[in-house]
Amino acid sequence: MVILPLKLWRREFAGYNLTTFQKDTLAGLTVAAVALPLALAFGVAGGATAAAGVITAVVAGIVIGALGGSPYQVSGPTGAMSAVLIVLSSRYGMPGVWVAGVLAGTMIMAAGVFRLGKVVAFIPSPVIAGFTSGIALIIAIGQIDNFLGVKTPAAENSVEKLLGYVTHPVTPNWEAVAVGFLVIAVMIIAPRWTRGVPGSLVGIILATLLVAALGWDVPTIGEIPRQLILDDRLKLGDIPWGDVPQLVIPAVSIAALGAIESLLCASVAGNMTRVKADNDQELIAQGIGNIVIPFFGGVPATAAIARTSVNIKSGAQTRMSSIIHAVAILIAALLFGPIIARVPLAALAGVLMVTAWRMNEWHTIQFLFSHRLKGAITAFLVTMLATVWLDLTQAILLGVALSTIIFLRQISDIRIERQEVDLQRMQAQGHTLTTACPLVHVYFISGPLFFGAANIFSETVAGAGPSKIAILSMRGVPLIDVMGVQALEGILERQRSQGGDLYLSGVQPDVRRLLDRASFTGRLGEDHFFWRADQAILEAERRQASQPCPFCDRAGNTCTYAESQAVTVTLVDSMAGEVEDFPEARD
Repeated sequence: MVILPLKLWRREFAGYNLTTFQKDTLAGLTVAAVALPLALAFGVAGGATAAAGVITAVVAGIVIGALGGSPYQVSGPTGAMSAVLIVLSSRYGMPGVWVAGVLAGTMIMAAGVFRLGKVVAFIPSPVIAGFTSGIALIIAIGQIDNFLGVKTPAAENSVEKLLGYVTHPVTPNWEAVAVGFLVIAVMIIAPRWTRGVPGSLVGIILATLLVAALGWDVPTIGEIPRQLILDDRLKLGDIPWGDVPQLVIPAVSIAALGAIESLLCASVAGNMTRVKADNDQELIAQGIGNIVIPFFGGVPATAAIARTSVNIKSGAQTRMSSIIHAVAILIAALLFGPIIARVPLAALAGVLMVTAWRMNEWHTIQFLFSHRLKGAITAFLVTMLATVWLDLTQAILLGVALSTIIFLRQISDIRIERQEVDLQRMQAQGHTLTTACPLVHVYFISGPLFFGAANIFSETVAGAGPSKIAILSMRGVPLIDVMGVQALEGILERQRSQGGDLYLSGVQPDVRRLLDRASFTGRLGEDHFFWRADQAILEAERRQASQPCPFCDRAGNTCTYAESQAVTVTLVDSMAGEVEDFPEARD
């Protein structure tokens, strides 16, 4: 692992020529047309300025694009990040945002150095979908002011902001509302006629021309500084050291969000191109980029799935397309700064409203609700509401914790079927078995034997009545933990205290290793392990014959003990209802 991805560069640019460069240039210019209006919008949405959004897109596109582990990935300001920054900027101002960005960049880079790039695989899809929908709500709610052309007091979270419109009604600027609806309509309709040109760009141009032509009085972006390094930026002498301890938690939120969104984007890009990303290198690049950006006056950045998808679909060949897109945005800002300054904020609000709607993972949401997956739906809704109400990092942790609990509940539903020996079937299979003691009980077990199922397992076996020999067929047990071993210990102790015994069959290698480490194998005895249940049954009957049971009448093949005790058999969740008496295939 190195900071500079030399191996990736050598492999990526092997045979690079003019034709490849032309393809990268076309893709980069296409992405720039998509990214410019979004950069303006997300800069404002995050509590900064449109210029900050532009600088973020430029620096991220060059630095992260050059160092990243995914050759097609495009980074910049995003809606998800702006949802975090709007709250942070309202509390600590832009200096707080910049310091938190540097701290977050350091954390992300450290995650890459320590090879934590696979962490995204542990986040369930319902949690990701809920998180994304929550962010979409935050973006939409955060743009109501600009959409209505008003200015209301800042709030601690989106719920309070939304309630503020109810408790303190505002008078909309209907000209701004008209502009916002115009952009929304254009973004919905324009793709049918303007293929190759982003609907957001068309909408912003039309809205700006309309406002200028009619002389409407609506808030606009304002002056765009025509320079790469903004005057309003992080400077070492201006760091608010007193606020740094309070900025650590927000920095964790930014780092978690930046890492997760970037790795998800890398996964999407990998699926589209069949080119596997180096997740750890991507985290290092995202970290370096976010450390550098504040010193230019930008805001924290992350990889953008929409821009990356456009980049790939436009024919990008290498990471050069990301760099070209950044240069194109910078040139556009320098050349057309005075025009961009006149873009209505309501137009950007319209762009963000549509973006918020589209960023929802509708296919996942539809799948969850159409199939009525209650556990997944619960995780989705809880994560979404927590994202809107709480800190984004807390929302992710809450969603993952809830999904884990639901998962443990589902897999703890261990299935146990108790059967007595079927003499006729054993004989039909060629076994020389003349008698079948009813006190030889065979249990077929399916499911992990861990802490969530150990008590059910123990209670079920104990509730099945007394047995001389208990045979546990464990071929369907993929794993066992300490409580599972303790449950087996309890059954063994109970069997031997009653003068009986315990046999195990079909024990999987991983389960056997833990039994060996826990010394259970030595206590049970090597000769009590069998590969198939019928082998264990034959051995049990052989030992029973050598030590006659006082309750058994071998001649009449009856068990006076079983009759007197009226043994009750408890079956728990019978295995699929299709199991024959002793199917050797199951063992």
